[in-house]
Amino acid sequence: MTFEDTATDVWLPVPADEIEGLPDPGESGLNYRFWDGGPEFPADPARCAFYVVPYMKGSEIAVRPLAAMTSVRAVQTLSAGIDHVTPGIASLRSGVALCNAKGVHEASTAELTLALILASLRGIPGFVRGQDAEEWRAGFYPALADKSVLIVGYGSIGAAIEDRLAPFECARVARVARSARTSERGPVQALAELPALLPEADVVVLSTPLTPATHHLVDAGFLARMKDGALLVNVARGPVVDTTALLKEVESGRITAALDVTDPEPLPSGHPLWHAPGVLISPHVGGSTSAFMPRAKRLIAGQLRRFAAGEGLANVLLTTG
Repeated sequence: MTFEDTATDVWLPVPADEIEGLPDPGESGLNYRFWDGGPEFPADPARCAFYVVPYMKGSEIAVRPLAAMTSVRAVQTLSAGIDHVTPGIASLRSGVALCNAKGVHEASTAELTLALILASLRGIPGFVRGQDAEEWRAGFYPALADKSVLIVGYGSIGAAIEDRLAPFECARVARVARSARTSERGPVQALAELPALLPEADVVVLSTPLTPATHHLVDAGFLARMKDGALLVNVARGPVVDTTALLKEVESGRITAALDVTDPEPLPSGHPLWHAPGVLISPHVGGSTSAFMPRAKRLIAGQLRRFAAGEGLANVLLTTG
């Protein structure tokens, strides 16, 4: 008998007694092991059948046990993106389901996206600096109303962003994804249409996953097609944007940017992005809100109930071959 036949360990980044609705160990046979990315593993990785990846601990920690997880059947991330675990996929045996956290981060990320757009357009960073300096910085500032918005990456997060744009009386919301389709709110155009869409957008929102196809999607050519005075908002991943090309554009004053993610990340002290004109930076907190943990726990419990019952898992992005 092999570990593959008998493996029942579940590695959780949250203690099992803090998650309601988990399958009962006595009835399901599952053994819950707590591991949040610490130096010591909680048990032999070869006995792990279901691995929930520690949240926001980086790729090195995320993939560290994968090569030794010779009996694992499912890997569950707590992020919408899976780029932090893809370096370890090749070490997994065939048939492992890789699942993301669809349903966990949409609301929080969409909230931050709107906050970044509004703060950038309405001059909130300048008001904060003015308050610190006791300066009354009155004047006229751009509104979101009547603006044209382009969402690049129209998955569940992109759709949630548009839902929250709806009350702001935008002139138009255009949607772009890997391939063309129809959504509840209207047509979604293919990435190939970007060159024609960019010159019309006042606000360009990036919410696409990081893949080889989207790495440096926002390069010098992409930025050059954006209209003068446009705002670029990145709530996707830092490497979707060519930082050098972005710096050239914002330092010229032609466009502005609001970035929840950067490349490199964390942004090191002394990096020119910190003080680039027209740039607002938040420290990758799109999903890091009070809404995260309750939703993450519900996802984990639901997935493990399916796993224990032998049912198909939700949010499967790929199965190793």
